[in-house]
Amino acid sequence: MNREDVKIIIKGLTFVLGVFLLAMCYNLFLLPNNFVTGGMNGLAIIFNKVFKLNPTIFIYVSRIFLLIISFIFLGVKKTMPTILGSLLYPLMVSFTEPIATYLIDYINVNEYLIIICMAGVLYGSSSALIYKTGFTTGGGDVIMQLIKKYFNVSTTTANFSYSFIILLFGLFVFGFENFIYAIIILLISNTIIDKITLGVSMSKVFFIYSKKLSEIKKIIADEYDSGVTILQTKQEYLHKKGEMLMVAVSNFDCYHLRNRILEIDPNAFFVINDCYEVNGGKKKERLL
Repeated sequence: MNREDVKIIIKGLTFVLGVFLLAMCYNLFLLPNNFVTGGMNGLAIIFNKVFKLNPTIFIYVSRIFLLIISFIFLGVKKTMPTILGSLLYPLMVSFTEPIATYLIDYINVNEYLIIICMAGVLYGSSSALIYKTGFTTGGGDVIMQLIKKYFNVSTTTANFSYSFIILLFGLFVFGFENFIYAIIILLISNTIIDKITLGVSMSKVFFIYSKKLSEIKKIIADEYDSGVTILQTKQEYLHKKGEMLMVAVSNFDCYHLRNRILEIDPNAFFVINDCYEVNGGKKKERLL
């Protein structure tokens, strides 16, 4: 078995694990507490409340229906990444339903906030695992692609519009309190997704423009023992060429370097960004 085969197997197992955890989150937290966080899961919970429709049946029917719609309007190429998830997720919902029913009695806590936090962490973790494989679970992802295609909007706008509409439906059906709970779950899950997919930012990268670059370079070399990259710049309106420094420092050194730059040049222009990976360069060990 070569390395590529191992990668495919790991990718497949990661996807199955992600779908399993997402189904567990749905049966363990979202459905019992009527947390409408968007997507077809949210619609299943709403339809269960309003029309007394079995949410599992709704998930099966909606996934198959949207898969057919995707083939017709989006084509085979864009539908392929959703086929496996569209079929696997409903099966996992059925598979995890008795497991969740058994576990609910053991996680029955008095603090509702704990349940919300657990739901957010599990929802975010499962979604991140699925995203990292490049596949989707169908459902709402198909609707998002349709909105993007026919309304000529970005993926972010399409996702926000679709999710916001589902959240509003949840607000009208279950009230303001459950609406706030759903927002908190989404905030927690989005944070978890960022940390899993992007990693934890252990360092910061500075882009510095100043009339005293030589002094700043000396400070960086002496006090932080770090290398500096010099970028050639050109101002758009004045067409004046100059230089900009790029340097990566640890989170611990970030605030101190910011203050040192302003001490040297109060008018310095700089941008600080999260840096999720640093490879090579001088004194790399100080950045990890």
